[in-house]
Amino acid sequence: MLRWLRGFVLPTAACQDAEPSTRYETLFQVLDRNGDGVVDIGELQEGLKNLGIPLGQDAEEKIFTTGDVNKDGKLDFEEFMKYLKDHEKKMKLAFKSLDKNNDGKIEASEIVQSLQTLGLTISEKQAELILQSIDADGTMTVDWTEWRDYFLFNPATDIEEIIRFWKHSTGIDIGDSLTIPDEFTEDEKKSGQWWRQLLAGGIAGAVSRTSTAPLDRLKIMMQVHGSKSDKMNIFGGFRQMVKEGGIRSLWRGNGTNVIKIAPETAVKFWAYEQYKKLLTEEGQKVGTFERFISGSMAGATAQTFIYPMEVMKTRLAVGKTGQYSGIYNCAKKILKHEGVGAFYKGYVPNLLGIIPYAGIDLAVYELLKSYWLDNFAKDSVNPGVVVLLGCGALSSTCGQLASYPLALVRTRMQAQAMLEGSPQLNMVGLFRRIISKEGIPGLYRGITPNFMKVLPAVGISYVVYENMKQTLGVTQK
Repeated sequence: MLRWLRGFVLPTAACQDAEPSTRYETLFQVLDRNGDGVVDIGELQEGLKNLGIPLGQDAEEKIFTTGDVNKDGKLDFEEFMKYLKDHEKKMKLAFKSLDKNNDGKIEASEIVQSLQTLGLTISEKQAELILQSIDADGTMTVDWTEWRDYFLFNPATDIEEIIRFWKHSTGIDIGDSLTIPDEFTEDEKKSGQWWRQLLAGGIAGAVSRTSTAPLDRLKIMMQVHGSKSDKMNIFGGFRQMVKEGGIRSLWRGNGTNVIKIAPETAVKFWAYEQYKKLLTEEGQKVGTFERFISGSMAGATAQTFIYPMEVMKTRLAVGKTGQYSGIYNCAKKILKHEGVGAFYKGYVPNLLGIIPYAGIDLAVYELLKSYWLDNFAKDSVNPGVVVLLGCGALSSTCGQLASYPLALVRTRMQAQAMLEGSPQLNMVGLFRRIISKEGIPGLYRGITPNFMKVLPAVGISYVVYENMKQTLGVTQK
């Protein structure tokens, strides 16, 4: 990112290891565009943008607020120099922590070793991509000067933040996701970045779920009614729903699906943080295994909290026109005729489905991402959002394939009280009945419309998510 510094802004200083004050003065003059001896936030942002190194509004503001000691809204040369000196000291500590053999250079094997101690496993080739992005002289090693120039204006303060700079992730919700939550730094928590990112993801999820709601309702109808007739297909299912309740009926149950996003997300992220603390000692880094266990348990906790809304969503989706006037009416009728226990019908298969879904989703996602980095990445360790979304869609699909039979049984248990003459079977009984009457394919009824909604859900969610992040001022990672 800052490779040009050595050749353009600091042609003498960078190459001949000039005094820090000389290097800082050269940079300050470049940023002080009006020559008044001070740099304001606008000049800093415009200067970095014109130099081809925009960091994002929050990162630039962090540099400015940290350096502006007298809080006059401007950086004079002394403040600018002090900030860079302090920042260089932090970068020097990070450099030394990676330079395991103390030879003054960072090699690919040292990056692999350092990240392993932090609970992150990458290949030698991925480590070389990291080096390549920093290496200015083509030696495939990074010395202190290259390291310093690369991170000169990056406000990361330690090796963990630098790793977050190397790692890119998205917080997109596509409707059936039980994926492990992203982690937020203390700075992101203090600055409010965390709730903005969650809000952006929640709004994106609401728009995405609403856009694909007809396919979601069709999936539920095929799961519940498919056993009665083998004739229900995608076209016939849509025709039956429109004939019974009109076009609007295609979105029946979507209100509940959207409403549960906020509490589900909030509980999942809160529980994830608590489980991480339980599974790791203070100061210990969270590894992949701990993330998987914490994520699975957080998903289970969130599902326990919002599960009655899942039941109501199914009842509304399966119900006939006029059967329920809304969410409240649906809840009141279930409570009156079936009792509190009805709100947790299908809870056991739903809970069991979380483990294979979350485990396979995480494992396949990391496998696909690593495969792409090892075989297709050329000059960056960041796969880019298109690759990450593709990995996410494929990993989610694999997770759904493994957990779908449990999801189908869950839906049948949620809805079987509405089906006239249907015996009230438990999970094992339903599995036996489906396999005996419909065979193994019966466990996958409705999976086609479920898969049909993945790509549009991902696309819509991404577009809305990125636009909401810009609107809410979420910094790019």
